Amino acid sequence: MLPPYRVFRLPASTAPARFVFDKSAGSLPIDLEPYYGWWLISGRTKAVLEWLDPEAFVFVQCTVRVPHGSYDGPDYWLCDVVRVLDALDEAQSRLTIRTEDDPRSLKFGKKVYLTMLGSKLVFTEAAVGKTIFRMAHSEADVVCDQDMKDACKSAGLMHSQCRPY
Repeated sequence: MLPPYRVFRLPASTAPARFVFDKSAGSLPIDLEPYYGWWLISGRTKAVLEWLDPEAFVFVQCTVRVPHGSYDGPDYWLCDVVRVLDALDEAQSRLTIRTEDDPRSLKFGKKVYLTMLGSKLVFTEAAVGKTIFRMAHSEADVVCDQDMKDACKSAGLMHSQCRPY
């Protein structure tokens, strides 16, 4: 299942996603795996995210198969962080801010943030109290607070991909 062209957020009405887990093709997914700008998460990850900040996410259940026999493992879900905040204090932050000049880009003519090694992000009061969000002008970047990081660590989740701010 690939995201449709021009669709970056996961619609809640999406039909269950179908996955084949084949251990012979590599390791099986763990609690949180990046998947085309979304996450493939385990049921226990979903429970932690719903407990922390239920309005920040959309979940679509996955139907899992294996090549031989029947799947007897944990439930998996596609997850999308749907909260987007324009909460970056540009004056206090250190990053590249530019206008997209490639006419082939869906962001053509719009402001974009480019974060890289050495970037420093400072957020405004709009981010206070929000456990997790995507950054406006850089929606590929997901930012979470220390509470989220601590909850994922306490639950023993593998590959929690958030960076605290």
